[in-house]
Amino acid sequence: MTTRRTVLGIAGAALAALMTTTSAMAADVTLTLHQFLPPQANVPKQVLDVWADKVEADSNGRIEIERYPSMQLGGTPPELMDQAIDGIADIVWTVVGYTPGRYPSTEVFELPFMVSDARAASYAYWKMFEEHMEDGEFADLKILGTWVHGPGMFHTNKPVRVPGDLEGLKIRGGSRLVNDLLTRVGAEPIGMPVPAVSEALSKGVLDGTTIPWEVTAALKVPELVKNHTEFQGPALYNLTFVLAMNKDMYESMPEDLQKVIDDNSGLAFSIFAGGTQADADGPARQIAVDLGNNIITVTEDEAKEWDALVNPIYDTWVADMQGRGIDGQALIDQAKALMAEYTPDMDNWGK
Repeated sequence: MTTRRTVLGIAGAALAALMTTTSAMAADVTLTLHQFLPPQANVPKQVLDVWADKVEADSNGRIEIERYPSMQLGGTPPELMDQAIDGIADIVWTVVGYTPGRYPSTEVFELPFMVSDARAASYAYWKMFEEHMEDGEFADLKILGTWVHGPGMFHTNKPVRVPGDLEGLKIRGGSRLVNDLLTRVGAEPIGMPVPAVSEALSKGVLDGTTIPWEVTAALKVPELVKNHTEFQGPALYNLTFVLAMNKDMYESMPEDLQKVIDDNSGLAFSIFAGGTQADADGPARQIAVDLGNNIITVTEDEAKEWDALVNPIYDTWVADMQGRGIDGQALIDQAKALMAEYTPDMDNWGK
C-alpha cells in the first residue's frame, strides 16, 4: 500500500510539474494566419512561415501563430480582407486586386510595364502606403507588409509572341487592371483567384493564365499548358499583396508583444517578401525548362507593340482616380521616383 501511495504521489507530482511547465510554456497570444495557397507553395513556405516563425521566436514563445492555408477557415480568397476586418482571422495574406476598386491607390504598381524590380516596387509600395493609404484606404486594418510579385506573364495552350496570338483566348486575370490589359490585347479576360486556375486549365475553361513563374509549380501549370511568354525589361504587369491584421486584436496585445509584431513588419519585411517571391521565379521556370516546354521571350523592342496597345490604361486609370478624388498621375510619378531610389542594402529584414 505504501509503495502504491508513493508511486501515485510521484506520478501526481510529475503530472503537476508537467501541467505547470505546459502552462508556463503556453503562449500569451495565439493568432490565426489565413491565406489561399497550399502550405508547400513558395509564399507560405518562404515568406509567411519565415515571418511567423520569427515572430514566435522573437516573442520567446509568448506569441503563437496558427497557420491555415488553402482557405481552411472557410470563405473564398476575395473575402480575406473582410475576414481580417471582422476578426474571423487575426492575420490574412491576400491579393489586393481580389477586392477590385476597393484599395485603388495600390493599383499604381499594377499598371503595365511599370515595375522592373520587385524589391524596388515593394519598397515604394510601403513608403506610399505610409503616406497615402495607412489612414485612408486601409484605416480599418493593421497592415504588416506590402509587396508585389516578380514579372507577370502568360502561360497558354497556344504559343503567344504578339498580341494577335491572344485573339479570342480565355485568359485568367487577377485584378481589374490585368483584365483591362487582357481585353486591350484581344483576349477574353476571366477573373478568378489563383487557386482555381489548375482545375480551370485542366477542364479547358481557360486557354491560359497570367501569373508569375513562382506560383506555377504549386499549381502544376507547366504540366497543364506547354507555352510560356515572358517579357524582357519592365514587367507586363504585377499584382499587389498585403499581410493584414485585425486592428482590435493588435491593440489588445501587450505593448511589448505589439513591438515584436512592429519590429517584424514594415519596410524591410515588405522588401524581403517581394524579393523572396521574385527569387522563386527561377527555380519554378526551371521546371518548365526540364519538361521541354516552349518558353517565348518577348524582347524589349518587341514589347513596344504590346505597350502601344496597353499604354492607354494609364490615362484611363488617372481619370478613374480623379473621379475618386485621388491624384493618379502624382502616384505614378512618386512610385517611379521611389523605385529609382531603392538600393539593395535596404533588403535587410532578418539579417
